[in-house]
Amino acid sequence: MWDFAKARVKNYVKQPFYSLYERRLEEKVMSLERPKHVGVILDGNRRYARVNKFSKLIDGHKKGADKLEEFMEWCFELDIPIITIWAFSIDNFHRSEEEVEGLFKLIKRHTELLINDQKIYDRKVKLRYIGRIELLPQDLQDTIREAEEKTKHHDRFVLNIALAYGGREEITDAFQRYMDDCADKGQDLQTCRDKLDPDELSKYLYTSGLPEPDLIIRTSGEIRLSGFLLWQSAHSEFYFCDLLWPEFRRMDFLRALRVYAARQRRYGR
Repeated sequence: MWDFAKARVKNYVKQPFYSLYERRLEEKVMSLERPKHVGVILDGNRRYARVNKFSKLIDGHKKGADKLEEFMEWCFELDIPIITIWAFSIDNFHRSEEEVEGLFKLIKRHTELLINDQKIYDRKVKLRYIGRIELLPQDLQDTIREAEEKTKHHDRFVLNIALAYGGREEITDAFQRYMDDCADKGQDLQTCRDKLDPDELSKYLYTSGLPEPDLIIRTSGEIRLSGFLLWQSAHSEFYFCDLLWPEFRRMDFLRALRVYAARQRRYGR
């Protein structure tokens, strides 16, 4: 009991200092160049559930979904116009049936919340879902299409949500779409081969029409991309954070932006 009381007092004393530090950090970041496009690998929800002894893994994912809502607010406040988040990978289909079904229900519910959130319309947020969407349950596909249809004319912010996504699958799909387009135009194989270059193939990626990510953040201490935006991340800056995704704070995001601003981007030159 005494240890608990001491911890409460310690946190109470530290809180004003954290708040002051965060305000000063934000002032610094707002004076620096900020990324136009941030990608995030939301890693660590399951470990968060285990560490906190949740009875079900899905409760960790629910905490992660709540954190995503906070993260979106931070990006709006800091005027970062494009966000791409990896919510469900193609490999996640190999998890238990119970977890996968729970994730699909959670994604559907939060997509419905976005559809009915007036802030999405006030802020002109376009919702885009990228990946092999056809592999998802039909009711989730229908909700996704509704979200995209209702926000397709929005032009201030873009939220890309990657579902059933894999970087190698994206490149494979892009090449197949390119070849299908050539066939539809009646072009022979030699013509298709001659006009194919990185810029041409980029037109067929899931993220076609958007700038490549300036900064990619991954939580949970894993130092790899696992195929996230494999093609688009050639010149991205990376920030790896030890915190699990539900633990990620606004202060941590500001630190990532400060690190990004301090780096000298050379784009291979």
